[in-house]
Amino acid sequence: MAKFPKDFLWGLATAANQYEGGWNEGGKGPNTSDVLTNGSHTVPRRVTWKNPETGETGSVTMTFGPMMKFLKGAVPTVLENEYYPSHIATDFYHHYKEDIALMGEMGLRTFRLSMNWARIFPNGDDAEPNEEGLKFYDNVFDECKKYGIEPLVTLSHYETPLNLTIKYGGWKDRRLIDFFVKYAETVMKRYLGKVKYYLTFNEINVMDMMPWMGGGIMDASPNVLANAAHYQFVASAKVVKLAHELSPELRIGQMLAYGPIYAYTCDPEDQLKALTTMHGSLFYSDVQTGGYYPPYRLKQYERDGIVLDCQEGEMELLRDYSADFLSFSCYGSNTMTTHEIKDGGAGNMFAGAVKNPYLETNAWGWATDPQVLRIALNQLYDRYRKPLWIVENGIGWNDVKEEDGSVHDDYRIDYLRKNISSMRDAVVLDGIPLMGYTMWGGIDLVSAGTGEMRKRYGFVYVDRDDEGKGTLARSRKDSFYYYKKVIASDGEDLD
Repeated sequence: MAKFPKDFLWGLATAANQYEGGWNEGGKGPNTSDVLTNGSHTVPRRVTWKNPETGETGSVTMTFGPMMKFLKGAVPTVLENEYYPSHIATDFYHHYKEDIALMGEMGLRTFRLSMNWARIFPNGDDAEPNEEGLKFYDNVFDECKKYGIEPLVTLSHYETPLNLTIKYGGWKDRRLIDFFVKYAETVMKRYLGKVKYYLTFNEINVMDMMPWMGGGIMDASPNVLANAAHYQFVASAKVVKLAHELSPELRIGQMLAYGPIYAYTCDPEDQLKALTTMHGSLFYSDVQTGGYYPPYRLKQYERDGIVLDCQEGEMELLRDYSADFLSFSCYGSNTMTTHEIKDGGAGNMFAGAVKNPYLETNAWGWATDPQVLRIALNQLYDRYRKPLWIVENGIGWNDVKEEDGSVHDDYRIDYLRKNISSMRDAVVLDGIPLMGYTMWGGIDLVSAGTGEMRKRYGFVYVDRDDEGKGTLARSRKDSFYYYKKVIASDGEDLD
């Protein structure tokens, strides 16, 4: 059987707001995830607030789409008697040595983590960085080096400093460009020689779906969202330019939430629906990786009366400093139709998607597509001709820990086998230049969408429940040993 290249970067992926904890330790300030409550797959997460003048408190449901309406005078705030999963998460802040040792035991070659922006600049607009926060990541990267693990750092993973939302309205204000670039410059200079791969914004296209998470935006409109995305594009291009000036070794990637769109039938209307839905994601990579605003989006702006706040030289900046590589999350495909479907079921990430009758789903309605990574890799490489990196792929499941401490997650192993096989075909049969694969979670963490712990993704079980109870003890699942074997064989042994 064919293998992956010897330098292929096998790893796992995490996010500070779901994994790190220590939310108010070491000089860290609050971020937008720190005011998000827990939820479930039936009960949405909420953003809590307080009116400092009246003392009134409340919360706003976080939903797909920009419709989050705060009352006048409401300030996003941490309240007593609410549970916020990000505050402790699964406590990497105090367990980083243990966790990185487990990664080393698996044989990982890379570790994707996000830096908590508010740990470096507690308010986002501070004159000077927080040295204690910088030192924490120094320790993390030094620990990675002990095990030969290459860090892949996401600069902003749903962790906009809360002060930037309260004071400026989040990414609706173009002043955040300079705050972000200053933050990026600070960390790239500090960790030069320790970190060479960075991603700017996690799943940048989430701005359209969940602007609170993507940009710390409270009240959004189509015009606000278009310009918030533009500001992030400009910030990313400035970071690419800065990185290339700092060191030829630094590489800056885009991170896109992606899933191939299938038409439910061969009806041309279904085919067109699939195409236009796909444009919603590809617009973001057309700009950030392709280096241009696609005509289909500019025409949409024209129809919708959207005025883009584009300053002189910014289109040239986007063209000249596009992303060095395209990384993406891909958990499965989505199926779209213009027809009414009885018992259509859930369809993964996209609103309006329907159940694909050829695929099996888990308890959250997410389908396992055994060909999805090969299809996605070919689609994206054909469009951009740049190196690719799969930085999220995984399956959430309500894992059960046995009395002897074991966790028999054969469903995760089956998911891995199918997805790695699909990815291998793209590399070996199609010649796609794939840099690496970081499966989502690796070590159990809080679900971003639902705030649950029961929706587990890791190879390592963490003793913590949906109410924040548990010892936080780590134990290896069966998938831990499976992934270790896959890495040791360079993807040849998938049995």
